[in-house]
Amino acid sequence: MADPAVSVTPYWELTFDADGDPDAGRRDRLLAGVMRQHVRDLIVFAHGWNSDRSGATRLYDGFFAPIPRLVPRAKVGFAGVVWPSMRFSDEPIPDFPRAVAAEMPRRPVLDKDTRHALLETFPGRATVIDQIARLLDQQPREEAELEEFGRLVRMLVDVVPPGPQALFAADTLCEGVPQDSPDIFTGSTAAVCVEFARALAHLEAPDGTAASFSLPNPWEGAHELLRQATYYAMKRRAGTVGERGLGRVVGQLATRAPEVRVHLVGHSFGARLVSFALRGLPKGVRTVKSVTLLQGAFSHYAFASRLPHDARAGGVLEGQHNRVDGPLVCCYSRHDSALSTMYPLASRMAGDARGIAAPDVGRMLGAKWGAMGHDGVQAVPGTKSYELAEALQAKLPASGCVNVDAAAVVRRGGPPAGAHSDIVHRELAQVVLAAGRVH
Repeated sequence: MADPAVSVTPYWELTFDADGDPDAGRRDRLLAGVMRQHVRDLIVFAHGWNSDRSGATRLYDGFFAPIPRLVPRAKVGFAGVVWPSMRFSDEPIPDFPRAVAAEMPRRPVLDKDTRHALLETFPGRATVIDQIARLLDQQPREEAELEEFGRLVRMLVDVVPPGPQALFAADTLCEGVPQDSPDIFTGSTAAVCVEFARALAHLEAPDGTAASFSLPNPWEGAHELLRQATYYAMKRRAGTVGERGLGRVVGQLATRAPEVRVHLVGHSFGARLVSFALRGLPKGVRTVKSVTLLQGAFSHYAFASRLPHDARAGGVLEGQHNRVDGPLVCCYSRHDSALSTMYPLASRMAGDARGIAAPDVGRMLGAKWGAMGHDGVQAVPGTKSYELAEALQAKLPASGCVNVDAAAVVRRGGPPAGAHSDIVHRELAQVVLAAGRVH
């Protein structure tokens, strides 16, 4: 039950593989433990870009820590979801140890820790990873070698049939057909790498001091192409684990302990995971009393029935917020440059919006490529909006979508991710409790 890395109690861990299959022993300990501990409110947190269990549990320990003091009389239980994702080791996380990150060589070299994470995340692809590392190290000038790098990246993240993950890549649907073929897989590798390199230069010197009339080194963008392609693979896994894994476990808990109120919390792709868990709930289950999305790394149109720029298209999670017997709260921040700049570039669909320079990316966000964690839920009628301080004072709506601008606290972090992982704050824990009406 209790985990030495997590100070709150009672705490359980739910572990899933890439196809959403749970560790049966850990699942069963949770199902039995919540009844034995007489838990009334169970807070389930899903991490985003963490490469291992220790990183995830450090996040959970920090986020959960203030909750027992905030609601001392509540019978709260805690669960942490561990799923096979990864984080590039050159991305420092606020409040986490930075010794490793401080020693990282500058892009575009593939450091040993990231290489190890890739090997663990994509088993059986060691030869491909070695070839990718060699090209990043050598940076050959021939464009054919850059195109070969793109081919290797695609090979690395391709789904091996007949696994279910290919069904969980889309955020939007057009006339029932998934729309999710980003240029990073279908366009010219050289062109995409140049765009990523320009975007990185803009993030590192937003005042324009790094501007140059010469083309940037495309290998700077190649490292970012690998990063974004990896995130794309994690995006598929998050949907798979949510619907096929967590959603089913929440349904099993509802059968055994229907009085337990479940509150789902997700960060980054973990926000996508808990959102897809709603789609995996068995029919009639109403035990999910709140969902809180922290810097969600998926389309801000995912819950929409119609897209403003295409009346034929809608979100892949259309109407799923109605599966929550309470509100779906989306916390976002303009300081999240992973979602404000890199996410739109990586999420463009093949054949659209070519040649967009880094300073123009922000203007794209109101259209096709915005992320939940940058500007909140979009195109869902009745969505309410609050500043963070206002949300902590107000009584949040009892149902529907709610946007909370959390930029007042989610603000620390350097390029390329910005404040994407700056989520361990007492105020955000308070939002979770307010959304779930945990007293």
